[in-house]
Amino acid sequence: MNVAIDLGNTFAKIAWFENEQLVKAQYKIPFEELTAILSDELPTHAILSSTSQDTQVYADLLRQQGVLVVQLSPALPVPIGKDYNTPQTLGADRLAAAVGATVLFPNENCLVIDMGTCITYDWVSADAVFHGGIISPGFRMRFQAMHTFTKRLPLIDVVETQNKVSVPLVGKSTHTAMESGVINGLLAEVEGFVERYRNEYGECRVLLCGGDAPFFENRLKNRIFAAPNLVLMGLNRILLYNVNVQNA
Repeated sequence: MNVAIDLGNTFAKIAWFENEQLVKAQYKIPFEELTAILSDELPTHAILSSTSQDTQVYADLLRQQGVLVVQLSPALPVPIGKDYNTPQTLGADRLAAAVGATVLFPNENCLVIDMGTCITYDWVSADAVFHGGIISPGFRMRFQAMHTFTKRLPLIDVVETQNKVSVPLVGKSTHTAMESGVINGLLAEVEGFVERYRNEYGECRVLLCGGDAPFFENRLKNRIFAAPNLVLMGLNRILLYNVNVQNA
């Protein structure tokens, strides 16, 4: 059994795999509960990844219990190419999601859209090369920015907005006008970028992941493949690749 662990800004995500097969996954795990969960179901191999947290304490814990541990870093070998000018600054989540795209759709162009704190659009070509992409302000960040950088615009309750079935294009109040700007603006952005990528780089699979993806996936008109476990799948593929390298 292999385990992939993704440490986010606030919570952790864990997935257990038998080789390439996803067995189960857990989300929104408080960091203080992570040690107990890992101890209860020890894997043979583990991979740890984070863009904001220190993974060393969990790596040490697992190694003390005989687990072979891989920590994702810019220097770690990965099973895809990187055509990127600053690979040392490439976010672990972006790289793992790109690898995950090659697991789901090998030998196909893929556009990976990760809707997290920021929204990233990353192009992975059919020959399994990561080419980079776009980083854009995320859903919550847009509401926060309007409130922070103006004197009179309120801070919108994001949960309340997400519970709405639809957001009219024409807002009839400051509140609903702001909601329209963020929701309809994001939909227009995503649709526009997908169209531009396809026009400039050719037909592709579009994969959607990230915490805010469920809110948008049914509102998008383009052909979208929802892949909530994409980063975890990519981490598992990177783990297997490095285990095989060590055993070669």
